[in-house]
Amino acid sequence: MIDGVKTKKLKVIPDERGRLMEILRRDDSLFLNFGQVYMTTTYPNVVKAWHKHEKQTDNVACVQGMIKLVLYDFRKNSTTFKEINEFYLGVHNPLLVQIPAGVYHGWMCVSQGEAIVVNIPTEVYNYAHPDEQRLDPHKNDIPYDWSRKDG
Repeated sequence: MIDGVKTKKLKVIPDERGRLMEILRRDDSLFLNFGQVYMTTTYPNVVKAWHKHEKQTDNVACVQGMIKLVLYDFRKNSTTFKEINEFYLGVHNPLLVQIPAGVYHGWMCVSQGEAIVVNIPTEVYNYAHPDEQRLDPHKNDIPYDWSRKDG
């Protein structure tokens, strides 16, 4: 696992009315601080990648559909420099993935329907000076191929 990446298996609590799933609590061992909460959607087979932050830690969970979340450690002083991690998360695997600053990340929707992703970053988005560096998902120096692997 990339140094600094943490996961939390999410607990789903169902009853006759529906279900509840806590994603991140202030008393969780991996809680750092709170910047904001937002949701984003991704259509089937769409790749949203690559980006990283210099200060911000992301806490990502998929609450509808399924995504393949991929991380690439770009921190030169890290013991896991240039390591890649893949996580499948969503309705079939409720999981929170904490992504430290300096780690490129992105995902692809691997479900037949739209995926809904919730992110709880540690910083508020700064519209004037975003803490975000982006790369093209397919043309870059990251040794990762987003194409589906049948077999």
